[in-house]
Amino acid sequence: MKLTKRFVKSLYLAAGFLFLALAFIGALLPVMPSAIFVILAAACFARSSPRFEAWLLNHAQFGPSLRAWREYGAILPQAKAMAVGGMIVGFTLFWFGVQPGPILAAAVAAFFIASAAFVLTRPSGPGEP
Repeated sequence: MKLTKRFVKSLYLAAGFLFLALAFIGALLPVMPSAIFVILAAACFARSSPRFEAWLLNHAQFGPSLRAWREYGAILPQAKAMAVGGMIVGFTLFWFGVQPGPILAAAVAAFFIASAAFVLTRPSGPGEP
């Protein structure tokens, strides 16, 4: 079945709104990230709706982080702090809520440590390595 351009654009638009909804949920829940969903929403809107992409890029809350990511691959310092803090809170809730065995705890810890390392090694702004 050959997909039309209009159908593909509609799928990207729907995915953009789904990712945006997940970003808003992530802003409320400490165990769910929001920044990655905003980035994914912007990428989907770039392929489907220049109007919604522009809205995100110019949004007072999301715009600066999105522009920094697009232009420099950077994560702003306050976003880094929120992301790593959220991971710590998430792991703490997981640890006390689930009381996992050592293998599961180590696997989840390794995932969070790798994620935090990725976030912390991104530049914080223009001109940073």
